[in-house]
Amino acid sequence: MASRASGVLMHITSLPGPYGIGTMGRYGKDFIDFLKSAGQKYWQILPVGPTGYGNSPYQAYSAFAGNPFIIDLEALIEAGYLSLEQVMAVDFGEDAEKVDYDKIIRHKVQLLKSAYKVFLETHDATEMKSFKKAHHWIEEYSLFMALKEHHDQRPWYEWAQSYKERNRRSLETFKATHAEAIEFWVFVQWIFYEQWSDLKTYANRHGVEIIGDMPIYVSTDSADTWAHMTLFHFDVHCNPVAVAGCPPDAFSATGQLWGNPLYNWSENEKSGFDWWIKRMASSMELYDVIRIDHFRGFESFWEIPAGDETAENGSWQKGPGMKLFDAIRQAIPDVRIIAEDLGFLTEAVVKLVQDSGYPGMKVLQFAFDSREESDYLPHNYDSHCIVYTGTHDNDTVMGWFENAAPEDIAMAKAYLALNEKEGYNWGFIRGAWSSVAEIAIAPMQDFLGLGTVHRMNIPSTIGGNWEWRIHPEDLTKALAKRLFEMTKMYGRLEKKDA
Repeated sequence: MASRASGVLMHITSLPGPYGIGTMGRYGKDFIDFLKSAGQKYWQILPVGPTGYGNSPYQAYSAFAGNPFIIDLEALIEAGYLSLEQVMAVDFGEDAEKVDYDKIIRHKVQLLKSAYKVFLETHDATEMKSFKKAHHWIEEYSLFMALKEHHDQRPWYEWAQSYKERNRRSLETFKATHAEAIEFWVFVQWIFYEQWSDLKTYANRHGVEIIGDMPIYVSTDSADTWAHMTLFHFDVHCNPVAVAGCPPDAFSATGQLWGNPLYNWSENEKSGFDWWIKRMASSMELYDVIRIDHFRGFESFWEIPAGDETAENGSWQKGPGMKLFDAIRQAIPDVRIIAEDLGFLTEAVVKLVQDSGYPGMKVLQFAFDSREESDYLPHNYDSHCIVYTGTHDNDTVMGWFENAAPEDIAMAKAYLALNEKEGYNWGFIRGAWSSVAEIAIAPMQDFLGLGTVHRMNIPSTIGGNWEWRIHPEDLTKALAKRLFEMTKMYGRLEKKDA
């Protein structure tokens, strides 16, 4: 990590633009220009995998593939794959501040299929062949997606038995009879990776690095579980034996039931953690730095019997610990990782983070519990950490002031010397930027002083999440200047800019 730097958290889908959802096109480059002018080193995003039920980027159809919905249509028009008239005829939604996923899902894949048809008529597949050779996962993913279409988008565990259980003869027959349907999904990923490479190259050339997010678990309905079932806890009938979640605590009497399949760590270890190493290498193609979500699950994880309706009957099981990260470091020596180590941490979890050498996280919103001293208060930080005003799962700072306990608000005001003239949101940002943490990051909503209605996600809820979008006119020169001056004041500019 760079010493004393800062950045902004905003997902690709939140970028502005006329086609219903943020994409990897010119508005992404405009945002990079904004970050550069504001003196920011990092752009942190959420996972970019292909989203499924609930539109959560943490429940993707693949740990390797990219999300078709953030493919830039203007680039496809410029390439001659689509016409402007085709795109303008589509209803992407009426609210520029929110993603209408129903309409995006309904129309975007159809536009991509139209683009693929033109591609077949005007190009050979040489570039796609090279892409396939360079990405080991693409064949299983494209087959998986074609089979999902064949089964009316049902999850793989509801498919016809021969496909569900990966009968070799059945799969070979399907490949022969549905070759074009399979190759369409290869085309989509080729386009995604071409556009992503262009955006990332632009960012790096302008001194901006991308922090990507890696969920610890994968979705039950994913190409990963379907193609590598032995690496997960499934029985002989392809059903999960146990699933992930969190135990009951002061916030939830019955715990959190996430439902993701758990890893069979002994099988992963037998392979030398090959799947994980490939996953990490693939993520390094996309990102400069990787934030691993729920890092404590590598030390020990909450195992809930499959079929339970709550997390109450779970039990703690040991994870792979440093064996996994030693294998990753040996295979990929230059990997850069942030450990999401939030929540209740045992001594063993703290030791794992320390042994890994990865910086952990601090969230300023968690600091102001008037009942007790908090490790999230800046005077308790070790410099080897990343501080956030809040994450995608938090309320916005201004939303926090709307909803927090009065005594916690009073503590925040006193500790950070907050005042209305500066703005409470900017006082929080100042608290993060002035801390000893190596990197300070705030969600875009906090720079804009937005309230609860603009938060990105409310955990454990379905519907209304992951929808927020910014207006292009919000990225003003005045905002960039204010952020630049604060970043300069607290020594977070790169030396060449200082």
